[in-house]
Amino acid sequence: MTEGKILTLALVLLSTILLVATSVFTVKENEQVMVLRFGNPKDQITEPGLHFKLSALDQTLTFEKRILNVDPPSEEVLLVDQKRLVVDSFARYKIVGMLDFFKNLGTEATAQQRLYNIINSALKSEMGKSTLQDILSTKRDTLMENVQATVNAEAKRFGIEVVDVRIVRADLPEQVTQATFDRMKSEREREAREARAEGEQLAIEIRSKADKDRTVLISEAKKESEILRGQGDQAAIEIYGKAFSQDAKFYAFYRSLEGYRKSLADPETTLLISPNSDFLKYFKSGMKTE
Repeated sequence: MTEGKILTLALVLLSTILLVATSVFTVKENEQVMVLRFGNPKDQITEPGLHFKLSALDQTLTFEKRILNVDPPSEEVLLVDQKRLVVDSFARYKIVGMLDFFKNLGTEATAQQRLYNIINSALKSEMGKSTLQDILSTKRDTLMENVQATVNAEAKRFGIEVVDVRIVRADLPEQVTQATFDRMKSEREREAREARAEGEQLAIEIRSKADKDRTVLISEAKKESEILRGQGDQAAIEIYGKAFSQDAKFYAFYRSLEGYRKSLADPETTLLISPNSDFLKYFKSGMKTE
C-alpha cells in the first residue's frame, strides 16, 4: 500500500470518528433535550440514553426534567376587608412542553421572571376576594388551590406545569405594624396606669381601715383600763373604808408612817416644816411619851 493510500485511509478514518463523535450525544435521567436544525426545533427527546443527530446540521438544547423552584419577590395585597398584607410566596414547577417553553420563554431565567408576574397576579386576585380570617383559617388551603389553578391556566401555554404554590409569610406592612405596635403599647400603658390607680386606691382603703381598727382597739383598751382602774380604786376605797371604820387612830397612824417613808426615803431630802404641823404630830407624841 502506497504512502498516499495510507494517508487517505487515515483521513477517512479520522473523519468517520469525528463524525460519529459529534453525532452521538447522551441524555441524562434528569434532562430532556431538544434537537435544533438550523435553529428550528427538529426533535424532542425525553428518554435517557445515547441518541444521534446530524453532526454539522443539528444542535442540542438541554432542559431540566426535575422540579424547579421559583421564589417571587414579596407583594403587597389588599384583602376584601380592606386590610393590607405583604405576602411572600414560593412555587415549584416543571417543564412539560419543551417546544412551547422554547418558543415562548427560551431560558429558565425568563421563565422565572414570567412566573413571578403570573403568581403575584393570581395571589392579588384570589386574596382580594378573601378576608384576613380566611387566610389564617383552614380556608387558606382552598385559596392556594385556586391560586395554583389560576397560575397553571396561564402557564400552560408556556409549556410549564406548576405543581405547588405556597405562602411562606404574610405580614402587615411596616407602617401598619408600627401603628399596631404603638396602639398596643398605649393600651398596655393605659392598663398599667389603671392597675396602679386601683392599687393605690386599695392601699388607701387598707391603710384607712387599719387606722380605724387601731383607733378602735386603742379606745377599747383605754376604756377597759379605765374600767379596771375604777374597779380597783373602788375596791381600794372599800378596803380603806373597812380598815378605817375598824380603827380610825391606827389607820391615821399608818397613813402618817406611809407619808414619812415616802418623804424621808432620800437621805438628801431636807424638809422645812413648822414644829406645830400635823405632819409631825406622831413625833410629838413620841417625844411626850418619852
